[in-house]
Amino acid sequence: MTRRKRPPEGRAFVVSSFRDPSSWLNGFLSYLDAECGMSQNTLAAYGRDLRRFFDWNQNSSRTSVHDIGVATVTAYLEHLQQLGLAASSSGRNLVAIRMFFRYLMLEGIIAESTVDLVSSPKLWERLPKVLSPEMVDSLLTAPVARADRFPLRDRAMLAVLYATGCRVSEVVHLRLVDIAFEENYCRCTGKGNKQRMVSLNPLTVTAIRGYQETERPAQTAVRGEDEGWLFLSRSGRRMNREMIWALVRRYASRVGCADISPHTLRHSFATHLLAGGADIRALQEMLGHASIRTTQVYTHVEHSRLKAVHRKCHPRG
Repeated sequence: MTRRKRPPEGRAFVVSSFRDPSSWLNGFLSYLDAECGMSQNTLAAYGRDLRRFFDWNQNSSRTSVHDIGVATVTAYLEHLQQLGLAASSSGRNLVAIRMFFRYLMLEGIIAESTVDLVSSPKLWERLPKVLSPEMVDSLLTAPVARADRFPLRDRAMLAVLYATGCRVSEVVHLRLVDIAFEENYCRCTGKGNKQRMVSLNPLTVTAIRGYQETERPAQTAVRGEDEGWLFLSRSGRRMNREMIWALVRRYASRVGCADISPHTLRHSFATHLLAGGADIRALQEMLGHASIRTTQVYTHVEHSRLKAVHRKCHPRG
């Protein structure tokens, strides 16, 4: 990858109107895609965050990116807080703005960026919601032939989410060739197009085989072709994230654990592994986390569970 060089000191920088940032935004998103290898979901999120920032700034007297500094970004974060955005969402907006201004530096549009001096909003420590093993068992058996159109597909999909801890975006992009039935593992592609191998338990392999041999051929026949995606919709196309979200919520409501998402199964996967004695470094690799700090939230979940057990069972708890 060819690295851009910063312009020499003393070079005149372009002063462009901040009210028309579309050319820079498109170039920035292309840069993230081609040179940083970011996923389409991340590109879409950064694009939305920056457009919101641009729209907010239009009513001000700041007409150039050179007018944007610490005070401006701080005021914008306060604006997001007043709108009721969570600290995590405000933090993501700040990351998008920081990266955008670093891109402007690489392009020689600005000499330096003071945006990096803005501190991230303090994140309240929110422990992720986790299902009990018994509730997971109920959820995995919730799809039934009498009430559901593709119960084998849905059982296999739920089993894969819990057995691998994959993100829903990773599950929708699984292909049949990614499943190693004899070796009991699958290959998934995570953020930044990084691939990792994740083990599958025998029950999940059996569920996938049952779906592949029974329901999937009829779905493929609707289109008359098979593109190799693991999970298909009734029209024979690849399932999307929204479909899986809707199915998870449907079955969760059926077994009495409403208000969960596919990510809840990922949280449950991680927490149950730690409770069983898994090493946190191994868990980091299985989850596809770039930083161990992201994985450490599950140690807090496990400690909180142990404290609850202590309070309930100890005579002086």
